[in-house]
Amino acid sequence: MKDTSKHQGLRNQLVKLLEGKGIVDKNVLEAIQKIPRHLFLDSGFEQYAYQDKAFPISAGQTISQPYTVAFQTQLLEVKKGDKVLEIGTGSGYQTAVLCTMGAKVYSIERQLELFKKTSLLLPKLGIRPKHLSFGDGYKGLHDYAPFDSIIVTAGAPTIPKPLMEQLKIGGRLVIPLGKNEQIMTLLIRKNETQFEKHEHGEFRFVPLLEDKN
Repeated sequence: MKDTSKHQGLRNQLVKLLEGKGIVDKNVLEAIQKIPRHLFLDSGFEQYAYQDKAFPISAGQTISQPYTVAFQTQLLEVKKGDKVLEIGTGSGYQTAVLCTMGAKVYSIERQLELFKKTSLLLPKLGIRPKHLSFGDGYKGLHDYAPFDSIIVTAGAPTIPKPLMEQLKIGGRLVIPLGKNEQIMTLLIRKNETQFEKHEHGEFRFVPLLEDKN
């Protein structure tokens, strides 16, 4: 598991590219600059790790392109110590970005193969989420709620109600909404019953799968 000065140089280039695409949150950019993304990909894809592209990982899933990770994370406005729920651990790269930014991360993955792989990988890289769980992301993690923010890393046709209920008042939920192409959607919880909705352009994600363990 090597991370060389060449990899660091490629990360520096990636950060410049993301800045050029409008990512301004310095904490997000610093996290991306630090994290060895090539270690989250199968070795056959290692040479492409710092291109701004999505790549397949196991279980028919993908690791999102760095811009998408940066964009979603920037919308969350993560502060150190924030309690963040992540739906779809996947490769663990987004998890690592949030942990590196100082968030307390609770993450759910419904593909057992990915859950096992990521549970082994993250500690080797010194990344320690508060809680990794295998299960149905639609249900959230009621026992650990409420959360300062919630990030959904797969496309969903509607916003799962339990996730809205598990968000703190003032909290932010970022989710790609839609069937084929998704609109990146930000919900801000105003009070017990009201949410403010903002839409932030089209993205393409693998679907969020429900109850198929």
